[in-house]
Amino acid sequence: MPYIGSEPSAGIRQPVINAVINGDMAVNQRGNMTGSTNSVSDLANNDTEFCLDRWKIFSDTNDVIDVSQDTTVPSNAGLHSMKLDVETTNKKFGVAQAIESFDCQDLIGNEVTLSFQAKVSSTAKLDNVKCAIIAWSSTADTLTDDMISAWEAEGTEPTLASNYTYENSPANLGLTTSFAKYSITATVDTSSAANIVVFIWSDVTDTTAGHFLFITDVQLEKGSTANAFVRENRHIQQMNCERFYQIYDHNAEMVTVAGANSNGASFGIQPLGMGMRTTPTFSEVGTYAFADGANSNSSNPTISIETSARQDATVTLLKWVILKYDYDNDKTAGAGYVHVPSGTRGNMQYLAEIW
Repeated sequence: MPYIGSEPSAGIRQPVINAVINGDMAVNQRGNMTGSTNSVSDLANNDTEFCLDRWKIFSDTNDVIDVSQDTTVPSNAGLHSMKLDVETTNKKFGVAQAIESFDCQDLIGNEVTLSFQAKVSSTAKLDNVKCAIIAWSSTADTLTDDMISAWEAEGTEPTLASNYTYENSPANLGLTTSFAKYSITATVDTSSAANIVVFIWSDVTDTTAGHFLFITDVQLEKGSTANAFVRENRHIQQMNCERFYQIYDHNAEMVTVAGANSNGASFGIQPLGMGMRTTPTFSEVGTYAFADGANSNSSNPTISIETSARQDATVTLLKWVILKYDYDNDKTAGAGYVHVPSGTRGNMQYLAEIW
């Protein structure tokens, strides 16, 4: 299974059995993707947006599907599946996960098997679902954002962007309205391959709104056998996901103790729950304010990562950041705190994905 805890040179890793993280769709830090952009639990469902942890939406325009964590699952399986709900008709769509380069080392150059369980709500309108093992052959862990350059007509595989290569010949899997296990095997033999992407998509161009595709228990492993799904400890799976993404939801509460300076800025330390693989991209939604003796509610700062720190000189996992809260107005230098005012809500997101 994917490692946790430390960088390749600095710790012991467990053998990779399933290279896919969150294959059973148990971790959903962002919430459901149903078209809004201002709520922790209701986020944009556009092409190339992330949805359930480590999974990314690809679609032939924006708002083609709503993506949510669902409890519709096979018997004797886990608790969750990913539900892809058609919203815009007659468009192709799918989801993909890029595997970090270290976890591809034992797979590249070898035969690998991708397996998953899936079903559709209608075989009349979602009758052509395919999957692919794709190689990325440029700089490791820096995949370009949009993997698809053209979606093409029904029955023709999407044309991939530069440096992406199909490792198998995708074919209709023949999904039904009952869960079943599907698998493909391919040899990852693309020259200079650095990362592997698993991609599952609907190749239909006459879809109807309100039809569903359910996916769960996605596994990528070395060899030609689709073994039983490896179900990880929930806590370990959460930690593996937080290596790439973390979100902190604040509801009328103090965020951090901070010091203010005379230039209208304050600074506070934000510890990270799990070390991240690199300095993340920061974003925030909501209302944040600085409070001290002179300024009880200086609101709506521009927030950015001022600097970051790592565990020690040999471990590259990011453990905490210093956030800068930049206000338009000056304030008296001194101690205070950053908070979300009463009756409001905000969230801070840290993204360290590989594409």
